[in-house]
Amino acid sequence: MDHLPLAAAAPAASAPAPAAGAQHGRVLDAYKKALATAASVAAYAVLARSMARELLPDELRAAARWGAAFVRARLGAAEKERHTVVIRRQLDGGYSENQLFEAARAYLATKIDPRALRRLSLARSRCKEADGSNSWTTLLCLEPGDSTTDVFDGVEFRWTSMETGGGDDGKRGGKGGGDRGHRAPRESLELSFDAEHTDTALERYVPFVMATAEQLQRRERVLRIFMNEVRSWHGFNHHHPATFDTIAMEPDLKKSIVDDLDRFLKRKEYYRRIGKAWKRGYLLHGPPGTGKSSLVAAMANYLRFNLYDLDLSEVRVNAALQRLLISMPNKSILVIEDIDCCFDANPREAHKITTAALDQAEDFDFSSSDSDDAVGAPPRARRAGDLQQQKLTLSGLLNFIDGLWSTSGEERVIVFTTNYKERLDPALLRPGRMDMHVYMGYCGWEAFKTLAHNYFLVGDHPLFPEIRQLLAGVEVTPAEVSEMLLRSEDADAALRGLVEFLRERTRRRARQEAAIDDNQVVAEKGNAA
Repeated sequence: MDHLPLAAAAPAASAPAPAAGAQHGRVLDAYKKALATAASVAAYAVLARSMARELLPDELRAAARWGAAFVRARLGAAEKERHTVVIRRQLDGGYSENQLFEAARAYLATKIDPRALRRLSLARSRCKEADGSNSWTTLLCLEPGDSTTDVFDGVEFRWTSMETGGGDDGKRGGKGGGDRGHRAPRESLELSFDAEHTDTALERYVPFVMATAEQLQRRERVLRIFMNEVRSWHGFNHHHPATFDTIAMEPDLKKSIVDDLDRFLKRKEYYRRIGKAWKRGYLLHGPPGTGKSSLVAAMANYLRFNLYDLDLSEVRVNAALQRLLISMPNKSILVIEDIDCCFDANPREAHKITTAALDQAEDFDFSSSDSDDAVGAPPRARRAGDLQQQKLTLSGLLNFIDGLWSTSGEERVIVFTTNYKERLDPALLRPGRMDMHVYMGYCGWEAFKTLAHNYFLVGDHPLFPEIRQLLAGVEVTPAEVSEMLLRSEDADAALRGLVEFLRERTRRRARQEAAIDDNQVVAEKGNAA
């Protein structure tokens, strides 16, 4: 009796089955009607479009398109217009390289994240320097079809590597043409940006890319030093290790030189606006062995400028000097060491040739002498002949520094060195010629700490207090201190040797001062007697 309700419920559970089938049939019929309706609408739309194309005039269709675009602009946000700048690798049909392409590729090498791209290209690029030499750099490059994004002043720029061509050119193909119909693929870079930022892209971003690539190239190139022979320059690779981090000098003076160089590099437009040649002059003076030549090398390594070491003894006339200086490229350093030995104390007055002296020289027949030195010539005539041959003057050099010839190049640094500043002609010291006078003095405490760190990588030592006290009482050059530190690779032994050297120098100075005092006493007694 307990199972009877369950048996009676079974027919009731199966009763809704016909109702579910009927509902499924109604959904299927509705779906078929919807498809039929959509097909009919599409057919009518195609028919209407065809009739409009055939019957409606072009002006009315253009007005309809404009109205549709206006409605889309009102109802939804319009897509921003994009501009694209194409930078091809080759110009003039492939006969010349596009420098902007190489600059952009060098710049993008610093922006590519190797972890963000699945495929990368490695390229080795050769750059031709202003002096005619070549330098090589290895770059990461985008593969054709890949792209990367750069942000400049809040504006997003997209770079894409493209490769076009690479097939048979129908215009060039022909019977017997062979490989002439084959055209090599052409590489290009596409720079895309929103149209509203066109001015920013062309006037600011592209020049920024060029300047950055130039700095990268200058930083990676091999520096060269040039020496003059007669009227031409001959260069050699320059690998001087001196830097502003390793040079031994006072930190404040070092910082002032670095800041001055940085300010000079950024002032191209400033120099143009004030009407001055874009150059900078430095006079390095001080006792021998104080690091003047090392400072010049550090400046070259910092700026990545080639050095032009001018030996004035090889130059005979001002015209030859002008040719040498004009042939120097931009972004270079002109160095004249020991400028006080190149000219007399008053060279501009000493080298003036009077008309009377020349007349006396012309009255004598030099061709009648069998000797090259004209032994039989009158003394006045020989002196006039010497004056005629010696036509290199300080005035000729000064004319290049700040005269009419000073604008023959840009972004140049001129460095004069001397051990005796007081011997220089006042014309060299005039403001505007040597912009910054740098005194390279004896080794102080800060300079010694730099040397100790360079040689032994130490910042402190038990002997440092005594060395500091001894340096304050004697005059020793950084070259002398370096010589003592070089005598041993052991820091303790080298510093002990330096202490003994400084003590001996202190005793010597005391003896010299005592001798001077004794001489003064003797002189005073003699005067009293």
